Amino acid sequence: MAGSYEKRLMRVLEYIHANPAGDLSLDRLADVAAMSRFHWHRVFHAMTGETCAQATRRIRLHRAACWLVQTDDPVAEVAKKSGYPSAQSFTRAFGEVFGMSPGKFRKRGDLTSPFLQLRKGEYPVFPVEIITAPPRRLAALAHKGPYLEIGNAFQKVAGIFTARNLWPQAQGMLGIYYDDPTTVPAQDLNSHAGVIVGDDFEMPENLQDVLVPDGRMAVMHYKGPYAGLNAAYEYMYGEWLPNSGEEFRDAPSFEVYLNDPMDTAPDDLLTDICVPLKETKG
Repeated sequence: MAGSYEKRLMRVLEYIHANPAGDLSLDRLADVAAMSRFHWHRVFHAMTGETCAQATRRIRLHRAACWLVQTDDPVAEVAKKSGYPSAQSFTRAFGEVFGMSPGKFRKRGDLTSPFLQLRKGEYPVFPVEIITAPPRRLAALAHKGPYLEIGNAFQKVAGIFTARNLWPQAQGMLGIYYDDPTTVPAQDLNSHAGVIVGDDFEMPENLQDVLVPDGRMAVMHYKGPYAGLNAAYEYMYGEWLPNSGEEFRDAPSFEVYLNDPMDTAPDDLLTDICVPLKETKG
């Protein structure tokens, strides 16, 4: 029975991500879940900690933030694609979450702090340290497509953990990114979204058992909205690496998420960007 409700939750989250401008009313989401309106709302809230309206608003605004940074679409068009009836209502909702207007957010671009001013050709600077990372194991789902849309897969993993009461065994959230977004088309990018678990964790049949690269690692401590992560990578690859004397290892980068976007303001989100390094000689 728990598996049935889990599948309903996954179906609804997938529908919201795929249709931000579609009919996301409580009645429509209940239809997608194949449950009564009253019972579905209570089940969704109990399984996710959010109301359907809260989840819909958060997902719509996250997608809008990505479109503002990644496209040249007018704000009115982004509002329409995000499911808002007017640019005014979109601007009001966006400001409540991001603390600034969509236009200001776009003007800031990939920068991660509204108070950070950079000249052309410069990058925002974040602290980087070299560590030896331990082996880690993920309970994960694969995602194919733009990296900034991996939230859909994270939502599904979180839904499974909630439905099966697995959170006491969770040790954090982590995403692995296998392809270079500057050379691979966005629709072909491959990644994994998962929860860090211990060696004795019994993997559910609908999650993948994924090993995370260990060993020497360059770790950048990034603070800011996920829409600005690209700038952090630009700094690591374009500034830090050439001046570090280090070489990156042939292994995928990954991100460790240190707080939760459900209860954290976008500018206060903390992410460790981890890129494997070659072992030192001698």
